[in-house]
Order: sequence, then structure tokens, then C-alpha cells
Amino acid sequence: MFKHIHHVAIICSDYAVSKHFYTQILGLQIIAENYRAERQSYKLDLALADGGQIELFSFPSPPRRPSRPEACGLRHLAFAVDSVQQIKHKLEEQGIVVEDLRVDEFTGKTFTFFQDPDGLPIELYEAWA
Repeated sequence: MFKHIHHVAIICSDYAVSKHFYTQILGLQIIAENYRAERQSYKLDLALADGGQIELFSFPSPPRRPSRPEACGLRHLAFAVDSVQQIKHKLEEQGIVVEDLRVDEFTGKTFTFFQDPDGLPIELYEAWA
């Protein structure tokens, strides 16, 4: 019935900062960028390698997202990567704080977390072979 996740929508507090983070630091490619004057909102569509997308939105004065303690609802965004260690190193070279590597006790796969400019948890997870 469901084939894959088409997109994930993220609302940011500072559009320019988040656009830079997702395009320049994470390296996602821009599909489309539109300003919606009636909503005072940008919508930036970003491509993922598997065909999925991230939709980055800006709105005037969005409320803060509860993160800690963990709130009910979607928790984080996870990217499958070939080498968690390599991506961790690249992010740290750009000044991004990345947690220590961990190993999933059930799968044996390596993973870690870092945050986007608004504190959204982002996970790097070792791709399935």
C-alpha cells in the first residue's frame, strides 16, 4: 500500500540560516524555492537521493518545538548513510556538534545524532547492506 516516504515538512525559525544548513552543510539539492506572499512564507523543496524530499517552510513567529523532555508525536529525522563516522567527521569540520557514535543493540548498526539550527534532532544511521 505505502511505497516510501514522499517528503518530510520542517518549519524553521530563520529561513536563511536553515536554508544554508540544509543546502550547504548537509548538501541537499534545491528542487524549487517559492515565496508565498499571502502566508509570508517560503517553501523550499530539497531532494534526497532516494527520490524523497524535505520541504522547508518559514512562517512568521512559529512556536518553539518541544524537544526535551521528549514530547508525543514525530521525534526525529533519520538519514541512512554508508559511513556514520565519515559523515560525523564532515559535519564536525563545519562546526556542527555531533553526539558520540552508538551501536543499535538490535541491529548492530552504528548511529548518532546532531541538531538542525532549530534543535530538530537528526539521526545518521548506517545503511542496510
